[in-house]
Amino acid sequence: MPPTQAESVIKNIIREIGQECAAHGEIVSETLVAFMVKAVVLDPSNGFNMDRTLIKSDVQKLVKLCVSRLLDRKNPSLDTIKMQVYFDMNYTSREEFLEEHHRVLESRLGSVLREITDNRACAREELESLYRKVVSYMLLRSGLGSPTDIKIVREATAALQSVFPQAELGTFLTLSKKDKERQLKDLSMLVTGIRLFNRDCGKGGEGIDDLPAILHEAIPATTQHIDSQLQIAQDLAYSYTAILEKVTKNPLMSKELQPFMLKETLYNVRQYEIFLQIILSDIITCAQEVEMMIKQLGAQLEQLKMTVKSKTAVPTSQVFPIFIALSSLWTSFQDETVLVSVLSNLTAHLEQFLGAHELLFPEKVMQDLLNEVTVKTDMYRMKEHMEDRVYLVDFRKQEWLFPETTANFDKLLIQYRGFCAYTFATTDGLLLPGNPAIGILKHKEKYYTFSTRSAAYSFAENPEIYIDLIREKAKKNAELIQLLELHQHFETLIPYSQMRDVDKHIKPITKNETSTQTDTHILPPTIVTSYEWNEWELRRKAIKLANLRQKITHSVQTDLSHMRRENCSQVYPPKDASTQSMREGSTGVPRPQIYIAGLRGGQAKTTYGIRVNLTRAVDET
Repeated sequence: MPPTQAESVIKNIIREIGQECAAHGEIVSETLVAFMVKAVVLDPSNGFNMDRTLIKSDVQKLVKLCVSRLLDRKNPSLDTIKMQVYFDMNYTSREEFLEEHHRVLESRLGSVLREITDNRACAREELESLYRKVVSYMLLRSGLGSPTDIKIVREATAALQSVFPQAELGTFLTLSKKDKERQLKDLSMLVTGIRLFNRDCGKGGEGIDDLPAILHEAIPATTQHIDSQLQIAQDLAYSYTAILEKVTKNPLMSKELQPFMLKETLYNVRQYEIFLQIILSDIITCAQEVEMMIKQLGAQLEQLKMTVKSKTAVPTSQVFPIFIALSSLWTSFQDETVLVSVLSNLTAHLEQFLGAHELLFPEKVMQDLLNEVTVKTDMYRMKEHMEDRVYLVDFRKQEWLFPETTANFDKLLIQYRGFCAYTFATTDGLLLPGNPAIGILKHKEKYYTFSTRSAAYSFAENPEIYIDLIREKAKKNAELIQLLELHQHFETLIPYSQMRDVDKHIKPITKNETSTQTDTHILPPTIVTSYEWNEWELRRKAIKLANLRQKITHSVQTDLSHMRRENCSQVYPPKDASTQSMREGSTGVPRPQIYIAGLRGGQAKTTYGIRVNLTRAVDET
């Protein structure tokens, strides 16, 4: 049959089973129906051949069996399968949940963001409307109050105007779409930081819940509730285990209790316990993150107060990074709040899958069954056989791991969730916790623990026999596939939450005690009689060898040694001296003597002057 046709047939079968259950008043999900179909087909007692195409009678038989099992309200096996399907559909890891949560928030803000980035406002009224949309976007993105509350809107508007006045909208509209989105995100973080700082100073914070205080109360309450539920589940598991141990020793009692489905009830409560431990681990991680964030929030607010103090203006380069850090911290608080709420709701919804316990085993029935039975806890069972360790000398071919020889002993992925493989296989499904201190058997790159040393020895003789028995038992009880993590044997039933970890194997880092020995004297001893440790004795021998009485002292000066001794040289002292380059001289020149006669005038009207030069010649002087 082609894959597309086979898929169509399976979908029709699932739809028909769902309709049949709905007709009887039981609403089931398609995921649960699909899991039940695979479980019924895997069960060898139902007679389905996996290698043969289903005919019409096979399909009718399959639908009938699935509907009857899905409508059995007193079957703990069905409750376990429902619990597993519900947990797989609603639980994700912390990282995946936060990533999906942020993606959903971004998608919800997409329409508001597009209205802002695609806006082409020009008129004054349009710009005012755009600014109001920006304020609404800030409130929706930060989650600090409703955009319909006028007080919250006024406070957010005032915070936005301090970092992004309305006059800058014109510049904002000229940016590209990506730049607009980036600026809106930065502005949202700044506005959130400003409002948080104002709230801490008592000058604002309208509509902002005290998330640190809420988480400080919610996390301990959730942890306490999970602890109480975990204790109830463990007490039930210990009681059922003690009863089953008694039953395995008494075959007559086994026939009497067969209708009560005691083992299926044990699987149900063990699966519930495992899911609670997973949720509790996430809650503890949340508590650690919140404690660290509260310290960081106090430090950021204190730093901001020291920076601002009573100043009227502060450089943006100093306060903006702190505002952004405050916004990021508050977003983390919001994430932790949502995560704690989801985990708390998940815990509450898991309780509905334990209803079969009170129906099958009321308190009076449990008291009768527990008569003359010693109920042991998992820790008590481990302490009982803490000293019964496997002897390595008894095994030459198998590899055994111990705490002192393996560095990552606690991180190894133990098969069957740490339950004893031998006990489960030989008692037709009894779950006893394995004790790693006895020794962990490594077989085909997989690791197995056992409840006692004798169980370890028996399993190690031929592991494949017991592994096949466990696989066949899981075909009859499909809930064991997820409970014991047998997905490598049934790959079609791998839950989504564990699909990524199928190929991840942690290899042991083994440690061995080694020692080395070095001979004191590798070479034969050699004693040098002429060796002297005394320096002065060596000097004395050197002088004796030199025989200075018959030697002449010479001195040599080299380029490297000529500056190492005192040298002197003689020079003439400087004296005062003068030189004459020219001398002064003078010459005598006759003085000019020129007289003019007739300047006084006379009787005539015209005056006549006579110029007489009486200057002597040069050669006469």
